[in-house]
Amino acid sequence: MIYHKHFATEHHPCLQENGRSPDDEQFKAIYRFPHIRLLQVVSRLKLLQTGITFIFLPPVYFLYFQGMISFDSASYATAIALFAAVMLYSLSYFLRRFIGMMYMNESGTMLKVSHLTFWGRRKDFFVPVKNVMTLTDTGDFRNETILQFKRYDTSEVLYFTIRYGQIMDKHKFSHAFGKF
Repeated sequence: MIYHKHFATEHHPCLQENGRSPDDEQFKAIYRFPHIRLLQVVSRLKLLQTGITFIFLPPVYFLYFQGMISFDSASYATAIALFAAVMLYSLSYFLRRFIGMMYMNESGTMLKVSHLTFWGRRKDFFVPVKNVMTLTDTGDFRNETILQFKRYDTSEVLYFTIRYGQIMDKHKFSHAFGKF
């Protein structure tokens, strides 16, 4: 699969290297978000930015305790570091829930969904199609920019977009999410 070359994989225990499920059934892409690489880069840059911000805190406090900088400067540096951490959490909360790829098996009974982890890596999971809520069940409309991916057995919500994403197999996509 070409997409695997550009989207770092985190091995799922049920996924073999060739993209097949344990029962050796091939999956075909039905949805693709072409900008997932950009979200992956943003996720990793945000980690880097937060890490660099926290690395600078010990020297700032060293300088403060030596009397070389004011309390206001040390407080300002601490506030920036805390703001970076809050932004990292907020941004990663959304990025971890955005779907990059969806695949369906040949029989149309299982969906493989790929999204990002906190570290900006790919994570795949499998869900039976009968467990996926249709767009009408989620309350979303086709013209909305961001749609919800919900399952009947969990309250976890992931997100995808039809406007900026690509439906690669309309028939199978309709089979999973209903008429749109």
